[in-house]
Amino acid sequence: MTNALLIITAYLLGSLSSAIIVCRLMGLPDPRTQGSNNPGATNVLRLGGKKAAAITLLGDSLKGFFPVLAAKLLGVAPLVLAAVAMAAFLGHLYPLFFRFQGGKGVATALGTQFGIHWQIGGLVALLWLLMAKGLNISSLAALVSMALAPLVVWYIWPAPELIWMQVLMSLILFWRHRSNIRNLLVGSEGKIKDEQGPEA
Repeated sequence: MTNALLIITAYLLGSLSSAIIVCRLMGLPDPRTQGSNNPGATNVLRLGGKKAAAITLLGDSLKGFFPVLAAKLLGVAPLVLAAVAMAAFLGHLYPLFFRFQGGKGVATALGTQFGIHWQIGGLVALLWLLMAKGLNISSLAALVSMALAPLVVWYIWPAPELIWMQVLMSLILFWRHRSNIRNLLVGSEGKIKDEQGPEA
């Protein structure tokens, strides 16, 4: 019963779309209908500036972090921990409270990684920063870091359930970034100096 409650709570927390809530509170346009139509930090940056984007990014990260950390502190098995992380992630992608129109998942995924183990989140974040600096394309940096995330999980905490959860999460992230991938292939993806962050 406790495990099911943790998973359900994680999905409901994930369903709290930081981008939509922040935009409503700050009197900004609905991010699902303006800009890139993606309810994530980058689109909020376009619509409302750095402060709104920073709040959105923090909110999206924390809603992945807290349910996973709570499950970990309760000493659940790796399978349940993986399920809680995936539930929070899917809640962000397909939010119950916002007609299942969610973001692309980078910030929430990173939050779950920090919740599982701070070294996992730290290494993935470091990979993103290094790739972002070297490649100067935030979406590509996010895709590369998340492609390597299963190896990071394997290195830090090689529980099969957690590794396969991260593999699935990374595959979903690639699917959610398919428009970015198309832009990358034709050379039209925006630079970091223009976008200033991943589509989260």
